[in-house]
Amino acid sequence: MGMFSRINDIVQANINAMLDKAEDPEKIIRLIIQEMEETLVEVRTDAARYIAQQKTLTRQMDGATKQINGWQDKAQLAMNNDKEALAKAALIEKQKYVAKLTSLEEQQAHLTETIEKIQEDTSRLNSKLAEAKAKQKTLVQRRNSAQTRLKVKQANHESKIDDAMTRFENYEQRIDYLEAQVDAYDLTKSSDAASLQAQFDVMEADEAIEKELAELKKKKVA
Repeated sequence: MGMFSRINDIVQANINAMLDKAEDPEKIIRLIIQEMEETLVEVRTDAARYIAQQKTLTRQMDGATKQINGWQDKAQLAMNNDKEALAKAALIEKQKYVAKLTSLEEQQAHLTETIEKIQEDTSRLNSKLAEAKAKQKTLVQRRNSAQTRLKVKQANHESKIDDAMTRFENYEQRIDYLEAQVDAYDLTKSSDAASLQAQFDVMEADEAIEKELAELKKKKVA
């Protein structure tokens, strides 16, 4: 299961419905909380990795930008010294770094979007975790209350049983006394009981370079 789909499943889960169906709600809520906490650890680990990648991309973009500027300056220098072929070669190198910078910028945009999604999901997951912990606290309170009430009722019940047994013993003693009286009166009686596109790309790139060469010629130092 992907990280994002896993987070979505947790966030979309109806905790109350899960507890209503469970034979042991306290056990289920503990498992839910454990799952959320483990997922949060994984999310934070992924976030740290993406942020590190973002920093690396930023450094690479800075480097590509410096190379672009450097080759641009070299091309201008060559043109100033009537080295048109050298200037063209410098512009070709520059285009390589322009393409690299474009690719890096695309990666950076995708990475930024991913990090924003992680931040959003982390917020939702924390909210859901807080809800689960509140449910757990309520369940514990209800259990403790029920246990206390049960002890009270059991104590009352035991007291009633003791009272009943005492009354029964007194009643039994009274019967014994009555039977003794009867026996005393009657002692003697008895009882009973895509390729084409590539060519056009090359043409467009060459055209761009020719245009830049033309610009360099205009700027050529006399």
